[in-house]
Order: sequence, then structure tokens, then C-alpha cells
Amino acid sequence: MRSEQETDFNALMQAEGVKRSAPAVPTVASESRRPLKADPRKSIRRRLAQGSPEGLTLNPVDWLHPADPVSWKRDGVQEGVFRNLRLGRYNADASLNVQQCTLAEARDEVAGFVRQSCEFNIRTVLIQHGRSNRADGPGNQLKTYLNEWLPLLDQVLAFHSAQLHHGGVGAIYVMLRKSEQARQDNWEKHQKRR
Repeated sequence: MRSEQETDFNALMQAEGVKRSAPAVPTVASESRRPLKADPRKSIRRRLAQGSPEGLTLNPVDWLHPADPVSWKRDGVQEGVFRNLRLGRYNADASLNVQQCTLAEARDEVAGFVRQSCEFNIRTVLIQHGRSNRADGPGNQLKTYLNEWLPLLDQVLAFHSAQLHHGGVGAIYVMLRKSEQARQDNWEKHQKRR
């Protein structure tokens, strides 16, 4: 049974020229007209980084010891700035977890993540790679390759293993370059002080 309000609504809609549509008839999709399917395993960052991302290699490397921290900085990075990064004093404005990724997926994710973070003027990020007790464990493999890959990325200024509360040797703080716009804004800010 239809209510009086529903009947009034339908009459009002018909008076306005709105017609009830016919129920959809299911059709059989032909072989030549299949809908495109997105691959859920490929993220936006991965698609941006497809190909040979920034020359990052998957060639065999010597494994780091699982308990050893990783650390690196470019020439010109001030010691005080690097110390603050090492001590976790900078807020990580973005993070990437590659613990469940294969090496190829992690390489693509890291390259795209760093590029995208720079586009959004993010200066400090956290990359979580996991821990291993064995040198050939997945977490230590990712840490070893990150130690090889990150210096090759032009946007990376420095990196260091995280503090315990951010993951310890299972994560890495990464400091990125300022974009041109951020440099210009910083220069203008300091000019106003003079």
C-alpha cells in the first residue's frame, strides 16, 4: 500500500515532467568490450615511479647487520640540523610503510613517495621498513637497500635510523630538500627581519 504522501510526491513529479525510468535490463558484456580494471596493487606513487626510478638498482648488495643504525648526509647539511634529525626533533609530516612490499615494490614506492613529498613541500618523512633478527630477513634487506637507494635520490638531503618511539632500527627519518617556492618564502621571511 502506498502512503498518501508518496502518491502526492509521485503526482507532483509527473506534473513537473519527471518520468519514472524503466528498470535496467542486464546485458551480457561482449569479449571485445570488457571494462578496464585498475590494478589495486599499483598505487599512485608506484605508477608515477614506474620504469627505472632514479637509477635505483635491485642488484645484490652486502647486507648490513640487523642491529646497526643507518646514517648519511650530503655535504652542506649543517651538523646541528643533522643532529636534530637523528634525535627525532623534526616532525615527520608523512610516513611510508614498506614492510609488506617486495624489493621492486618498495623501490617504486620509495621513489614516488619522496618525489610526491617534495611536491607538497614536506621536509621530513618517516619510512618504516621493519626489523629482522637475521641479516637476510626481509626487514634488514629493505633497510640495506634503503641505505643504497636514498643517497641516489636528488631530493634526499640526509637520513638516519629513527628513535625507539618511532620504530628504532626498523624505520628511517629522511630529510628532503626545500622546493624553490619554500626557499623563496624562507628568504622573504628572513629579509623582513633585517
